[in-house]
Amino acid sequence: MNPLMLWFHKSGSPPEFYRLAGRFQPWLWALALIFGVIGLYLGLLRAPADYLQGESARIMYIHVPSAWMSMFIFAFMAFCGVLALVWHVKISEVLLISAAPIGVGFTAVTLITGSLWGRPTWGTYWEWDARMTSELVLLFLYFGVLGLFHAFDDRRKGARAASLLALIGLVNLPIIHYSVTWWNSLHQGSSINLMTGTSAIDASMLWPLLIMTLASKLWFGASLMQRARVEVIDLESGKDWVQALLPPTAEKPKPQP
Repeated sequence: MNPLMLWFHKSGSPPEFYRLAGRFQPWLWALALIFGVIGLYLGLLRAPADYLQGESARIMYIHVPSAWMSMFIFAFMAFCGVLALVWHVKISEVLLISAAPIGVGFTAVTLITGSLWGRPTWGTYWEWDARMTSELVLLFLYFGVLGLFHAFDDRRKGARAASLLALIGLVNLPIIHYSVTWWNSLHQGSSINLMTGTSAIDASMLWPLLIMTLASKLWFGASLMQRARVEVIDLESGKDWVQALLPPTAEKPKPQP
């Protein structure tokens, strides 16, 4: 077997995944903290204020990475859904369900910070424009995936049903991305083009934004590993390798005569 495929199958086994996730998790948390502190320092204290929006534009260092992550995580869930439905990979089901609550958090932060940013910029906390509405739909899709998973007594059947919903909900991502182009929206067009590598943002503001984006991805990775390890233990609770992880039960003291 190809060495890469051999590693993939080996790391996909619950015991091996549990071990690898435990090894990478502390490093991901540490790097997320380091880059997060650097990004917030540069964005909130060192970067210049926006020439039109002033200091209120600094909220973008939280809002924009969260918005990107809300879509990235759902795409990741859909990818895991394909592995779960087509190849029945157990760990992909675990990763999908573990990622959903994190996606809820990033999507909620996106909507909250967007509303706070919209008040001084547009004069209102909420407007039913295409991007805000499609982002709200994304939040409901995350809740739908979680609700569908917990609606089944059989965890694996619930995970496969949730995988199917994740694949269906994937159609919402291009709507979010291109909403400012397809419809009349309060949101401005994209300032960063990842395909061409061009940016309309000055480097003094771009670098903190990119560092915060990296920090958010590292935080997602660390949180995902932590949640997935708990899910694996719950899923495999009856297996010998899980029982071996548990501390030996202390013998009860014998009653004194």
